[in-house]
Amino acid sequence: MFLFLTIIQAIVAAALVGVILMQRSEGGGLGIGGSPTGMLSARGAADFLTRSTRWLAVLFVALSIALAAVAASSGGADTLETTLDRDVAPIERSDPLGGGPLGGAPAPAPAQPATAPASDPLAQ
Repeated sequence: MFLFLTIIQAIVAAALVGVILMQRSEGGGLGIGGSPTGMLSARGAADFLTRSTRWLAVLFVALSIALAAVAASSGGADTLETTLDRDVAPIERSDPLGGGPLGGAPAPAPAQPATAPASDPLAQ
């Protein structure tokens, strides 16, 4: 159902774009008043394009609301898939220089002398 409505929505959107692009750009596309000369005149064509634009826009909005309702009713929290699988044990990384595994025991800190030398002026 969702795919069918999406295809219809795409067709309506393409038709709406085409009808809008066919209209005159000098402000004649508002459809104010009627034309007694019939459908084959310039004014009759403008009235037809204006009416078709109106109905295609109404159909587009209605399909958008229907698609939102179908998407909200079909999807739920139980269909959410997680991409982080936390049950997997971490891999052991190795040092590219051949020094053994990384992330193991830290290297011992260098030994510090217990007292400062007497020649150090800050030690006093």
